[in-house]
Amino acid sequence: TGLLPACRSLDCITVFAAEADDAALVDAVAAGFDADDAYSRHLPDHAIGRRLGVPIPENRPWFGDLEAEYLFGQALQRLAALGYHLVEVDIAPLLEAARLLYSGPWVAERTAAMESVLRDMPGAIDPTVREIVSAGLGMSAVDAFRGQYQLAGYARMAEALWQKVDALAVPTSPTIYRVAEMLANPIALNSHFGTYTNFVNLLDMAAIAMPAGYRRNGTGFGISLFAPAGTDRALLDAAAHWGIPCPPPELDMEGRMEQIRLAVVGAHLEGMPLHWQLTSRGARFVEATETAPSYRLYAMAGSVPPKPALAHDASGAAIRVEVYELDTAAFGSFVAEVPPPLAIGTVMLADGSQV
Repeated sequence: TGLLPACRSLDCITVFAAEADDAALVDAVAAGFDADDAYSRHLPDHAIGRRLGVPIPENRPWFGDLEAEYLFGQALQRLAALGYHLVEVDIAPLLEAARLLYSGPWVAERTAAMESVLRDMPGAIDPTVREIVSAGLGMSAVDAFRGQYQLAGYARMAEALWQKVDALAVPTSPTIYRVAEMLANPIALNSHFGTYTNFVNLLDMAAIAMPAGYRRNGTGFGISLFAPAGTDRALLDAAAHWGIPCPPPELDMEGRMEQIRLAVVGAHLEGMPLHWQLTSRGARFVEATETAPSYRLYAMAGSVPPKPALAHDASGAAIRVEVYELDTAAFGSFVAEVPPPLAIGTVMLADGSQV
């Protein structure tokens, strides 16, 4: 919890619920003005309209997660089908405000909350959390006021944003990592998780996270809706309207976590001379499909057996491909046999997914 944003607003409550109705029940019990809480305040309910802001492509860092990028695109299509008017907006100021949470004086707010433990029992604190909150000991009141001035500027930019849209739709997290990766680089990778969320409390927004699909290895992807303070119940209604658009993956994903999908053309298609390089590695056939209509297929001169080269070309055509699934070791050995000047790259399929 030392890495979570501090909560001050009336309805800043995290609800883990199977259905939006469950979240509404918890909200009915937990929300409300509390005179014993110095930060509690009266917030009337506000409705939200149908103008939904989405980040421009430049504001969408995916950190290499092609499946998350694809699932977000699918989520936007679903939102449009539900009747929302999608408006691309530049949220760069919000992303800059997010950096204040751990790079600005708000770290000292965590330091204040943990001061006695940090002083008397530092070994009881997770080392990564201890490293973060210890930075607050060197911050001054001047730093705090400078941070407040910066945040006020970002808040004014957020106010201007709400004149254009009624709510924002963003990825809840742009990617996901394995435990070993997190342990190796906890601060940097945790900051990736907070790309779209670390500004929410700082800028006094309400938010709700919703499921939006699963990667092929069973890990989940979601989107979040943000709106001005006081729209919590309106966001609960929006989540109920969104529903649960995809069934959960199978519980046992043993052997499926490290699968890579590979699209092949030419000599590696079924019945062609090099197809054995797939079958000998236990490749599983997924589908026969086409690329997006933006590729050209060239015959390579002098190759034995004859080989094609697939190249991206915006004015090209859809090319027939077969998609196979291999485990990481098999994929690595396959790539090792690809002769120059050929190389393995990423291709977009007709459905918008990338393999």
